[in-house]
Amino acid sequence: MLIRTRRGWELPESAATDEPVFRDRRHLLKGLAAGPILAATGLSARIAWAAADADPSAALYPAKRNERYVLDRPLTDEKYPTTYNNFYEFGPDKSVWREAQALKTRPWTIKIDGMVEKPQTLDIDDLLKKVGLEERLYRHRCVEAWSFTVPWTGFPMKALLDIARPLGSAKYVRMETFMDPKVAPEQNKFFYPWPYVEGLTIAEAANELTFLVTGMYGKPTPKQDGAPLRLAVPWKYGFKSIKSIVRFEFTDKRPRSYWEALQASEYGFWANVNPEVPHPRWSQASERVLGTDERRPTLMWNGYGEFVADLYKGFEKERLFA
Repeated sequence: MLIRTRRGWELPESAATDEPVFRDRRHLLKGLAAGPILAATGLSARIAWAAADADPSAALYPAKRNERYVLDRPLTDEKYPTTYNNFYEFGPDKSVWREAQALKTRPWTIKIDGMVEKPQTLDIDDLLKKVGLEERLYRHRCVEAWSFTVPWTGFPMKALLDIARPLGSAKYVRMETFMDPKVAPEQNKFFYPWPYVEGLTIAEAANELTFLVTGMYGKPTPKQDGAPLRLAVPWKYGFKSIKSIVRFEFTDKRPRSYWEALQASEYGFWANVNPEVPHPRWSQASERVLGTDERRPTLMWNGYGEFVADLYKGFEKERLFA
């Protein structure tokens, strides 16, 4: 068997600068000269500029921060949420950000259908013209017991409900991510229930915390973090925050989500954070904060109980925390 050892000066093809960034290198150098905008790390700088240059909505950022949503801990350094990712369409490893650069985020259309007054399909940039963007500081808690804090940019999902105008008979919104096995190699594996699907009740979708994300850290969302449109529901485990959404279907039937279809004994529909309810294979009593050696006690509802606890009155017999 031939074993080839890569020389120290050799780079993998995936490390090559994206063509749009290379062609616009003068703009990049001008930005570098202007100040420490990209000082965090060379890696995060490359990610940030590639995302901004490739996204025609870049001029919308940074958006004004909504001061209603505050944190009890410092923001996580940008390099961690942008390089430590779950995006199973591209692979099971946390370093999947490289593979995710294959995702093409323009053109990108979003279908709104099901139990609505008028089904429609919107271009993502047309959708952004219909809503106002704001920045919110949120905690993010993964079911794998790690966490981070991030400045998301986006708009309340209630604004999308106002556009969709669901019928009174609609009880849930089913969300679906893109399906393109040529771009996302894991989607070629037939034993996974592709495409990735998630769902919320209409009441959850209309809650003020429920946020449709288009950016983070004052820039458009990087591909590996769910560009161009993802969900943030900060009182739930992170797998509920579906990435790269292409469809919102309003229905009277409870959606069966990707992880529920894959392993219902471990991942249920509700997935609300509760430190007292362990995952079948590990405790949820504490969490590892990305970028630090700190472990923090997990907060009930991830600390957002004042906003969401009332949503679940009368559902006590449901499996709310799995």
